[in-house]
Amino acid sequence: MTFEHFDITYIEIYFKNITYIYIMKCITLLLLFGFNADAFVNIAHKSRNQKKIIYSTTETTSSVFVPDADKRSLMNSILLTSLVGSCGPLVAGFGSFFMPVIDSNSGAGIVAKDKDGNDVLETQWLSDHKHPSRALVQGLKGDAHYLITREAGGLERYALNAVCTHLGCVVPWNPTENKFMCPCHGSQYNNEGKVIRGPAPRSLAMAGVENIDGKVYLKQWVGEDFRTNEPAWWL
Repeated sequence: MTFEHFDITYIEIYFKNITYIYIMKCITLLLLFGFNADAFVNIAHKSRNQKKIIYSTTETTSSVFVPDADKRSLMNSILLTSLVGSCGPLVAGFGSFFMPVIDSNSGAGIVAKDKDGNDVLETQWLSDHKHPSRALVQGLKGDAHYLITREAGGLERYALNAVCTHLGCVVPWNPTENKFMCPCHGSQYNNEGKVIRGPAPRSLAMAGVENIDGKVYLKQWVGEDFRTNEPAWWL
């Protein structure tokens, strides 16, 4: 077979294939058009029949009949119920996590939580934390707060926010030195949380403590900072 004969044969086969492809495309388009045309004819025929039925009736009605309306309502109800049933608990869970439950009897306060997430009961707490204990609980805004046990018994009417006013470290209580000592940059606070050594610029923030039905509540501090006799800087 010569090179020229090979080129001519290849070109003939190529054009035959192209012709076959275009023919198949045309047949496909004609078939699709035929089916669509039949569909449009049937729809138009049904529409004319429905109009004849509507025009031939002697009753006056204000509503138009919708086929399978009951089925559609049922499916919509199932869909809505499924969405609420599946997404509702998730939304409630996220909401309860980011928005702690506030008891209406507490005056916008929040129940203190121990390290295990349980409500702090004052009687049980005092039996486990003797004077001069200063132990951490979860308080306002999720911050750690120190509950202070008094020598005469009971809890102090204030709790100390454990967040250092310098750069936000949690300040531990040092019972040997009888003061709070920040391990990050050396700030120190006395046993009432008043700053006595920098670089912390301010004393530890405070929250009010109240016993309601045996539970310890932490509330927003009201009034001046008794340690400095100045307005509370954290309000």
